[in-house]
Amino acid sequence: MAEDAQTEVPPPPEPTALELFAQLVGALHGVGETAIHLGELTAHADRDGLLGLMTTLRDDPRFAFEQLMDVCGVDWPQRAERFDVVYNLLSVSLNHRLRVIVTTDAETPVASVHELWPCATWWERECWDLYGVIFSGQPDLRRILTDYGFEGHPLRKDFPLTGYVEVRYDEERKSVVYEPVRLTQDFRDFDFLSPWEAITTLPGDEKVHTERAKE
Repeated sequence: MAEDAQTEVPPPPEPTALELFAQLVGALHGVGETAIHLGELTAHADRDGLLGLMTTLRDDPRFAFEQLMDVCGVDWPQRAERFDVVYNLLSVSLNHRLRVIVTTDAETPVASVHELWPCATWWERECWDLYGVIFSGQPDLRRILTDYGFEGHPLRKDFPLTGYVEVRYDEERKSVVYEPVRLTQDFRDFDFLSPWEAITTLPGDEKVHTERAKE
């Protein structure tokens, strides 16, 4: 029994390189929490301290995130701050990635990072266009995927899948016109179990029509 009581407990496993990097990121000012899921590191950051955090992640040689790969949004309508703004960073020199997430609502702006990564202008315009997220300090915040006269933000969860208007070119007016969406579809009725049961061969050949429902 005494020998059993003195059995040594095996030491905990050594942290992986990703876990050590997560601890390093988590110690930065402005980072609330970090998480590793499916081998990917995510840091949830304070919106007000975003610009300082991103500057550190780009310029500090421990991180060296030279590239901003993407900025995108996620809509959670049930939350007060319904939008996640997601930044995907890549360090080419150190070969690691980081996802940074901040939250906001439709009225509170998020600091633009276009001066750190000029490509951010395209991504921030897309996020504004599709979700309505405002980026302060962004000099070119205008639509990029929808038409300039488009109303609303189509990737919000409360935006109807059909939209509100449809666009067509009017030959008489010689211009593009907006009209209310009209989705009409004739009722289809088949006299057999599957529409694939109707088989028409090449022109000139005998027409074969199998009707299982009548057998």
